Amino acid sequence: MNHRFLSIVGLAAAMAFTGGCSANKAVTDTTTGNGATAEAVAVPTDTVPANTEPVWAPQKHAFNPSRTRKHDLLHTKLRVSFDWEKQYLNGTAELRLKPYFYPQDTLVLDAKGMDIHSVSLMKGDDGSPLKYSYDGRKLAINLNKAYTRTEEYVVEINYTAKPNELEAGGSDAITSDKGLYFINPLGAELNKPMQIWTQGETEANSAWFPTIDSPNERSTQEIYMTVDPKYMTLSNGEFVYSRQNADGTRTDYWKQDLPHAPYLAMMAVGKFAVVKDKWRNKEVNYYVEPEYEGTAKQIFGNTPEMMEFFSTKLGVEYPWAKYSQIVVRDYVSGAMENTSASIFMEALQLNERELLDKNWDGIIAHELFHQWFGDYVTTESWANLPLNEAFANYSEYLWAEHKYGQDEAAYLQMDELSQYLNEAETKREPIIRYHYEDREDMFDSHSYAKGGRVLHMLRNLVGDEAWWASLNRYLTQNKFSDVEIAELRLAFEDVTGRDLMWFFDQWFMQAGHPELKVEDSYQNGQLRLQVTQTQDTAYAPVYRLPLQVAVWAGGKKTVYPIVVDKAEQTFTFNVPTEPELVLFDAEQQLLGVVEHEKSQEELVYQFEHTQQLGPKLEAMMTLEDSLQQPQVLQMYQTALNDDYWRVRSAAINSLSNLKEGQASTVENTIRQMALQDKEGAVRAEAILALAGWNGGKHTPVFEQAMQDSSYLAAAAGILAYAGTGAADTKQRLAAFEEEQNEDIVLALASYYAVQGGPEKYDWFMRQVQDASGSQLYYMLQSFGAYLAGNSQTNTPEVITLLANLAQNSEQYYVRAAAYQALMVMSERAEVQELLQQIRQNEKDERLLQMYGR
Repeated sequence: MNHRFLSIVGLAAAMAFTGGCSANKAVTDTTTGNGATAEAVAVPTDTVPANTEPVWAPQKHAFNPSRTRKHDLLHTKLRVSFDWEKQYLNGTAELRLKPYFYPQDTLVLDAKGMDIHSVSLMKGDDGSPLKYSYDGRKLAINLNKAYTRTEEYVVEINYTAKPNELEAGGSDAITSDKGLYFINPLGAELNKPMQIWTQGETEANSAWFPTIDSPNERSTQEIYMTVDPKYMTLSNGEFVYSRQNADGTRTDYWKQDLPHAPYLAMMAVGKFAVVKDKWRNKEVNYYVEPEYEGTAKQIFGNTPEMMEFFSTKLGVEYPWAKYSQIVVRDYVSGAMENTSASIFMEALQLNERELLDKNWDGIIAHELFHQWFGDYVTTESWANLPLNEAFANYSEYLWAEHKYGQDEAAYLQMDELSQYLNEAETKREPIIRYHYEDREDMFDSHSYAKGGRVLHMLRNLVGDEAWWASLNRYLTQNKFSDVEIAELRLAFEDVTGRDLMWFFDQWFMQAGHPELKVEDSYQNGQLRLQVTQTQDTAYAPVYRLPLQVAVWAGGKKTVYPIVVDKAEQTFTFNVPTEPELVLFDAEQQLLGVVEHEKSQEELVYQFEHTQQLGPKLEAMMTLEDSLQQPQVLQMYQTALNDDYWRVRSAAINSLSNLKEGQASTVENTIRQMALQDKEGAVRAEAILALAGWNGGKHTPVFEQAMQDSSYLAAAAGILAYAGTGAADTKQRLAAFEEEQNEDIVLALASYYAVQGGPEKYDWFMRQVQDASGSQLYYMLQSFGAYLAGNSQTNTPEVITLLANLAQNSEQYYVRAAAYQALMVMSERAEVQELLQQIRQNEKDERLLQMYGR
């Protein structure tokens, strides 16, 4: 599952408005060499004063083991139909099981929020009633006898699922857990399709069918879906047939012959265009709204190449009968890797012009790699979730490295590190952790971002050939089964012959990360490198870190392998002349924080000679306050011509901090980039930089930018032109009011929030009603500012709209934004009453903390 709920577009918009840009503090990269000697110095372990504890210290929670397997669920057959008006599912579940090992006379199933109509023991087509008890979450069935592990039996349950009547739950990653979702069920929202879809992770599928809802369970599956003939359906496995029914409905039959975990079962119903593709002899289909039929292959079209790349590298052919990808409305996460049928959020649907600025290859690769890591081999418990998610995250790197090159891959790794370190400011837990408060807590940047970076270090440690051979062994030995972290370690040990317990223990089983202080000095032909591990060893280990140091001396690069494994160590290298640069962790693979002070000259040399993204951006970030120095300014001018667009963009962002009179040496170059750079995001950055330097003299550039083929650049042009204060600004911006692109809409909203009068009321209302997800989140922020400046627009209609969003939106962050917008009118008695009602009815702890309750 990919849980990034704020779209790239939304984040880009936020960055555009704040001018934010940063590079990571840690260093990461390696090669080979010789000539290093090391001496270790014993240093006492740091201690923490009594009664003090850092805010990020690992929390003490109860132990969460994998679920005990009393029964083995062999096959699941479902017959379902839907009541759109009530948002109910009417179902019959036929489950074939046997005791796992010990004799059993009782079967307990997960079945959340259902009406249970009957439970029967089946002999062929004949059923005899069984006694049962049901508490609203667990269905306990008294079997007709005690069955042994060699005896199979079949139970049939007739039931009605009522997902909307369940108590709300969720997490940052998966914002709701009711399992089954009816979108616009009555057709009341004119611009939104009617859809039904499911979301099973972690244990939410038991809200729409009775099952043993645990990741260490698996069964084969059949689903018969009865729907209105105007709708398409999708489920796991192969489509077998459709049957027209006497009542005018249609029943679609989907069958999966290979077993998978219950949380991976899925259904989707709606009006979709199905764009057909193929990989080898298997169907690869893309389900999108009809409006996006023409661009579906541009959005998802790299999928067959990804399937070939991963199948070849892993030595395990994509295992399932087909691969479908479907985009749905109001999805409660980024995407989900349901076996052979992944679901994606609506942000993936892009038109031709939007595709100029972005692609979704990362999330597409992520869910595809899950078909091996998560579906083919499944974590036995949520404590071992990184065995699913760390691999899926790392697949984004693998694909970028293969398809787009080292710079793009390195950027993803830097982003992963940044995500983890941001979270580590307030939370540090082992990646594999059996002690947690709620299983949803596992869906964090430890499981995803840190896990992916640790896998990269493991690959670097063993080498590429051993890496792929070990993954092949792991997958082939554990296919269609559940695993824990030890199985992954044993696969690598069996292939490499190495004892890797130390690596898995320090990186997977312990909290925190290395924090290193590095100092270098040169004297009498020797380079002395002192490395101190400064992390708090009351909570983190003293790490063993095999890495490499690159030294440039006399213009020649030499790489020295070292092993840091003491709290403080000094390494010496024979170097003929004083080095121009010492680059610690030359391969830029280390997950950690490295403090290594360098002079201005060293950093400029680093930018010019390392040819690596991380060191380049580190030099640019560190020297940002020295733009007045000729050598530094020249470095940034060089960066404006870098082959990789993110370096050019970062250079513009830094140079935009120059005052108008200081920017003369780069202003013309950036003006040309605003008009001609091949990347829309870079043109957008250049436009905003010009806007900060007496934008009025660049008005012709902004006028041209508003017509740019890139929506990002056009949105920047709108903001820049509005910033000139031109008399015709409102008239020019009004020409964009029918645009639906998120970047354009948010640019207009940013301006209208401050400069729009009562005449923009209808536009704002339309945008808020039509938007969803991240676009709605940002739109509500601008709408709140607009309402604060236009009290005459604070109508009952506005209050009703905001209150409905604050109470009923599936996305908790949208509820928060709507609540904040309502606060603008909090002096009104009816709004105060509504705010109180919202607080009282809210179940999400994150929002309750925000609301002060």
